[in-house]
Amino acid sequence: MFTSINPATGEAGTPIPEMTADAVEARIARAAATFATWRVSSYDARTDLLERIAEAFEADKRRLAEIATREMGKTLSSAIAEVEKCAAAFRHYAQEGPSMLAPRSFETASGPAAARWLPMGPVLAVMPWNFPYWQVIRFVAPTIMAGNVGLLKHASITQGCAAAIEETIIAAGAPAGLFQNLAIRSDKVQALIDDPRIVAVTLTGSEGAGMKVAEAAGRNLKKVVLELGGSDPFIVMPSADLDKAVAQAVKARVQNTGQSCICAKRMIVHADVYDAFLERFSAAMRAVKAGDPMASDTDMGPLSSEEQRQTTLDQLAAIQQAGGRLLFGGEALPGKGAYMSAGVLVDVPIDHPAAQEELFGPVAMVFRADDIDAAIALANDVPFGLGSSVWTNDAAERERFERDIAAGMTAVNAMLASSPEAPFGGIKRSGHGRELGPYGLHEFMNLKTVFG
Repeated sequence: MFTSINPATGEAGTPIPEMTADAVEARIARAAATFATWRVSSYDARTDLLERIAEAFEADKRRLAEIATREMGKTLSSAIAEVEKCAAAFRHYAQEGPSMLAPRSFETASGPAAARWLPMGPVLAVMPWNFPYWQVIRFVAPTIMAGNVGLLKHASITQGCAAAIEETIIAAGAPAGLFQNLAIRSDKVQALIDDPRIVAVTLTGSEGAGMKVAEAAGRNLKKVVLELGGSDPFIVMPSADLDKAVAQAVKARVQNTGQSCICAKRMIVHADVYDAFLERFSAAMRAVKAGDPMASDTDMGPLSSEEQRQTTLDQLAAIQQAGGRLLFGGEALPGKGAYMSAGVLVDVPIDHPAAQEELFGPVAMVFRADDIDAAIALANDVPFGLGSSVWTNDAAERERFERDIAAGMTAVNAMLASSPEAPFGGIKRSGHGRELGPYGLHEFMNLKTVFG
C-alpha cells in the first residue's frame, strides 16, 4: 500500500494499493496496443485531445491542487498555479505541435531528401514529488502530440496525484492506453526499462536515481533524458536593480519551500553591493511566513516530509561544522508538521562536500565575489549545471554570463522558471537531454531521413 502523510498535519491519507505484476503487465500490453493505433492518428485528433485535456485540468484545478497540497505540502495557491501551467502546456502543444513536426526538405548531390519526425513507442517516465503535476505533464503533453504513449512511475508520496492525472486524461476522452499510471515501487523500474516494449525513459530526480536509470537504459541501448539536481547560482552585480534582485532572490529561494531543482540556492554577490544585498535579503527572508499551506497568507508550507526536513537539517549542521555561519533560521519549527524557518548561511567553504550538494530546503547560501571572474568561477565550482540567474544592466557582463556560466539555462534580471515554450534541462551532473519546447517534443521521436 502507498499511504501519503500530510506534512502539514501528520495525518495519513487514503491508502492506494500497489499494483501486482499481472496488473503492470496488462498495462504495458495495453500501451503497446494503443501505440499501434495512436502512432497513425492525425494531428487534428491529437490537438483536439490536448485541448480537451487542458480544459479538464482547468475545470478541476481546485480539487487537483488540494490533492497535491495534502500529499506534499505546497501552498494551495502555488498548487493551483501548477495545474494552470499544466493546462497551458497541453494547449501549447495543441497549437504549436503540428508545425514542430513539419517535415524539412533538403537538396543533396544525388537529389531531394526530406526529414520526418515519427513516433517511437511507449515511453516510461519516472517522476518526483516536488511538482507532482507539472513534472509529469511536461512529459505527457509532448508525448501525446508526438504520437507516442506514456507510462508513469510517480513518487511514493504523491500517488494520489498520479491517479488524478490518469483519471483526468481519460475523462477528457483519451484512449485507455494512451497514458497510464503504474502504482509501483522504485525497485520495479529496472524491469520496466528491460522490457522491449518500452522504447525510452525520462527521469526527473536525484543523481543516484539518474545513475541507476541511465545504467539500465544503457544496457538496453535505449534513449534516456535525465533532469537531476541543481545548485543554481543567483549572481548580483553593482549595475543591477538591487531592490528587484532582493525580492526575486527571496522568491527564488523559498518557492515550494526550497524544494525545486531550479530554486536559486547560492547567492553570489559582487563585493560593492554585498553588504547592502545581505542586509535587505536577510530582512526579507526573516519575514517569510511558514504556515498552513491551505491558507492564502502563507508564504511557504512544510517540507514534503519529516524525512526531507531532517535531511536538510543534517546538511545545515554539516555546513556549519565546516565553518559556515547560519545567520538565522534554518530551524525545525515546533508543533505538528514538517515545518522549518527560512534562513541565511554565510562564510560557506565552497569546496566542502556539504556545500557541493543540492540544499533542498528554504535556506540560502550567500557568497561574496570581488569581480565578474570570481562570480563566474564560484557559479561553476559545483558538480551541477542546471539553471542560473544573473542580475546586471551591463551588456558586456550579460554576454560573459550567457557564454561562460556552465548551465543549461540562464535567466537575466529575472528568476529562472520553466515554460512550455522553451527547452528545459541541464549539463554536468544535472543530467542531459531537454524537456519542453520543440526540443522536448523531438527527444523521443525517430528523425527519419527519406531520399528521393
